[in-house]
Amino acid sequence: MSSILDIPEVAALDARRSLIRIPPEIDVPLTRRVRQVIDTADFRRLARISQLGLVSLVYPAAHHTRFEHSLGVFRLGLLYLKRLAHDERFQAAISPENAEIFLAAALLHDLGHWPFCHPIEDIELPGMPTHELFANSFLLEGEIGDVLRHDWNVQPREVVALLSEKPRDVASRILASMLSGPIDIDKMDYLFRDSLHAGVPYGRHFDQERLLGSLCLNRAGDGLAITDKGRTAAELMVFARYVMFSEVYWHHGVRAATAMFQRAFYLLHGALDLDVLFRLSEHEFVAELQRVAGTGPAGDLLLGLFGPTRQLYKRLAQFGFSEGKELYQRFARRPYPWLAACCEHFATLASTAVGRVIAPHEILFDAPPVSREVQISIEIQLPKEGTWRGLAEVSPVVRALATEQFDDYVKRVRIYAHPRLVADLRRLPNLPLLLDQAIERTDH
Repeated sequence: MSSILDIPEVAALDARRSLIRIPPEIDVPLTRRVRQVIDTADFRRLARISQLGLVSLVYPAAHHTRFEHSLGVFRLGLLYLKRLAHDERFQAAISPENAEIFLAAALLHDLGHWPFCHPIEDIELPGMPTHELFANSFLLEGEIGDVLRHDWNVQPREVVALLSEKPRDVASRILASMLSGPIDIDKMDYLFRDSLHAGVPYGRHFDQERLLGSLCLNRAGDGLAITDKGRTAAELMVFARYVMFSEVYWHHGVRAATAMFQRAFYLLHGALDLDVLFRLSEHEFVAELQRVAGTGPAGDLLLGLFGPTRQLYKRLAQFGFSEGKELYQRFARRPYPWLAACCEHFATLASTAVGRVIAPHEILFDAPPVSREVQISIEIQLPKEGTWRGLAEVSPVVRALATEQFDDYVKRVRIYAHPRLVADLRRLPNLPLLLDQAIERTDH
């Protein structure tokens, strides 16, 4: 094998002989060794895990799977390599063998995802694995590891290192930035694909082809950058991400469902065998949660999400960086156990105020999690100036949207209540005072 362009999967982009189609009318080339991976039981499991989980309760067509997304990311990985193979510094840093490890990692990057993975990870419970680390058991011990060794001539440990360990050299830093960086193959696919299936335009209005054509290495030669020809496309991608968070991922109805699920999982997690649970399909996962929950509080919450009739909690109040900032700052980035305890105190206070019993699980506080989203920070090559500069330096759009306040303005603090309680609670004249008292009791 003489160059990256000779890698069978990269060459297959133009051969168009063995293909699998994914929306919207995209053909992904399949070589024999790619088929060997995607036909394993561990990879097929991704076809039974939805990409967006609870989002489908608000956007009913958003049922696409991690399997589809993984194929989309793999195809983008091929396109990144095809473009960058013409970059002299990339050629010098990345061997065909490095590139094959990258392609295996692109295909397998979501292998460790379990159903409703992100809502569970966001509450940061002690002893909870990350999905990247959970993937290691599939890669190192299962059938996929054998396929990588025998069919790809790739050591599974090298894929694990690229996906979940700190880059150790220039080559791994470059490839890691292509997998998980400001303009990576994962983000490029999920923004577009989530937007497509949710039926909204926001994530599709950036120019993928222009971005692909502008890819290059940064000034240091150890990470991905873009030329100035891709500036507008990059700005649109930043804006697409902002609007997708605002209108889809953090839509108030989606967050109501998320808050209900998180509380149910929090109530149950001590009674669950997580190693077994996280290997199940989504349908099996929900069934196991409901079995363990029974008719208790967690069972009520799960019934509203997965029962025959959807019953989402209603928004009682909302606070943001520019609306109710003081209360926002008192709730945002609190550990989840603190939020759960504060809910209990508020339920007690509200019970007295409205003159009826309010159970602790009938009030939910949804707040931005402790960990922030990774922000867009990428260099742009300016040939006429003979230099590189940060995209935020030359773009007012990126400067406004890709700062730490991305989270603050998109992710609001919301108070949710069971539908039967909302009318009474909304009539309370002293809701902020009750929230202040609940916070003080929790802090002391």
